[in-house]
Amino acid sequence: MVNKTLLKAPEGPPSDVERIKEDSNYLRGTLKETMLDRISAGISDDDNRLMKFHGSYLQDDRDLRNERQKQKLEPAYQFMLRVRTPGGVATPEQWLVMDDLAQKYGNCTLKLTTRQAFQMHGILKWNMKKTIQEIHASLLDTIAACGDVNRNVMCNPNPDQSEVHEEVFKWSKLLSDDLLPRTRAYHELWLDEEMVAGTPDVEEVEPMYGPLYLPRKFKIGIAVPPSNDVDIFSQDLGYIAVVEDGKLLGFNVVIGGGMGMSHGDKETYPQVAKVIGFCKPEQIYDVAEKIIMIQRDYGNRSERKNARFKYTVDRLGLDTVVAEIEARLGWSLEEAKPYHFDHNGDRYGWVKGAKGKWHFTLFVEGGRITDLEDYKLMTGLREIAKIHTGDFRLTANQNLVIANVTSQKKKKITELIEQFGLTDGKQYSAIRRSSLACVALPTCGLAMAEAERYLPGLIDKIDEIVDESGLHDKEITIRMTGCPNGCARHALAEIGFIGKAPGKYNMYLGAAFDGSRLSKMYRENIGEEEILNELRVLLPRYAKEREEGEHFGDFVIRAGVIKETTDGTNFHD
Repeated sequence: MVNKTLLKAPEGPPSDVERIKEDSNYLRGTLKETMLDRISAGISDDDNRLMKFHGSYLQDDRDLRNERQKQKLEPAYQFMLRVRTPGGVATPEQWLVMDDLAQKYGNCTLKLTTRQAFQMHGILKWNMKKTIQEIHASLLDTIAACGDVNRNVMCNPNPDQSEVHEEVFKWSKLLSDDLLPRTRAYHELWLDEEMVAGTPDVEEVEPMYGPLYLPRKFKIGIAVPPSNDVDIFSQDLGYIAVVEDGKLLGFNVVIGGGMGMSHGDKETYPQVAKVIGFCKPEQIYDVAEKIIMIQRDYGNRSERKNARFKYTVDRLGLDTVVAEIEARLGWSLEEAKPYHFDHNGDRYGWVKGAKGKWHFTLFVEGGRITDLEDYKLMTGLREIAKIHTGDFRLTANQNLVIANVTSQKKKKITELIEQFGLTDGKQYSAIRRSSLACVALPTCGLAMAEAERYLPGLIDKIDEIVDESGLHDKEITIRMTGCPNGCARHALAEIGFIGKAPGKYNMYLGAAFDGSRLSKMYRENIGEEEILNELRVLLPRYAKEREEGEHFGDFVIRAGVIKETTDGTNFHD
């Protein structure tokens, strides 16, 4: 029985975003009129908040900001557009559409995100509608890729592609589609569907989200052990597949994870999700819906920095939340079943999977698909897409799987891989292959420091220490973000960096290699020289003193270098 006195949302006036949603007429606002306005390449803050629900953010090129200000010009406004790809799966035809749109309307690159989605940058306001329409024509969309709703549902893209993995992917696709907002605003604004709002005898409702949607974004992932590449414990809601004798029995349910925080505010913190029970495959939508509705009803709508579901769980108490979930379901979760994770990385190169199909996992540093003078990655993938009859799978580590390749096509695709010098990354250090970086500068308005553009160069210097220490082939997860929002899941890295100021980072150590334990801050506000000096001590020591099979994150805790973080609530201790 749930104690209803414990179930209440925090008191306080609603945040300004709640007002924007309330006045938006189910996410329409004044976007139609704003996007037709040619006076400015930008849009108002209110409309930009609503644009997130449609999969986009207004940004500006911060490399040009000061110069344009001197010239008394408005910022170099452009839109980032995120494409919803459940489980990270796209057909070759869809890949070619994304490539073409990046050339026509974007900055001639594609970003593979840490949530297995496509991201395009540099789209001008007057090209947005055409871009979204062409994406829609390819049977992809940008609905709910951002905003205070459930985002792209992640799923393990294991290159073995067993029948269980295929089954789990289908569940992730159904879940992603079933949890979409019901408003027709997206279709009206971008696809020229007839307006529903205000139509006589048509009452628009959001049966799950309600008119105010969620207090903050909501993230779901599905993992298939032993791989935890989707970082299941970073999700608001996670499902861990339970397999017995090659059959999917169901899923362990985990709740309350999240990576974001704010510098200097100990009331904010990353958190790892907790396992609360087991459900059958056909029950996952019911479970997700009830959990989302609990967050809708009891999440913090006053302070957005404390509005994620992890804070709701911690404030109300895990037992109280589980009791409320089961009360709304009308049935109880079963006891969680055993599972084991042993890694969260990708398997590079060619792997033969089920049904005689082949899969090639390509290393894509920073997730950026582009052509460089000496590395024509984008062109090579374009040529592969033209002949490929399988699919492409975006991984949670920003890499790409050329998946479901037939034996007949494998030879030709191998030739193209060799012709364009595409790499599985095996010539690089294991630490480079285990790296993640968010976009950060110049396009992200929240970035305090570089990430994607800087981390590869930093790893060049770290590699010297790695090689001297005999650790070239030892996997150590390393992640960098330009701000504390956590897009690259920095708090689950064995070595993590969070941007604090230009050229300055907080350095974190001690997360678990399998993604089950958070890190803790080791050094604050340090630059490259200090980072390298620290690693010149830590990495050789690890090489000499580690126990058999011991990962770096475990070693620094055992050796007393850093205190263990047992829960997000003691992350700052």
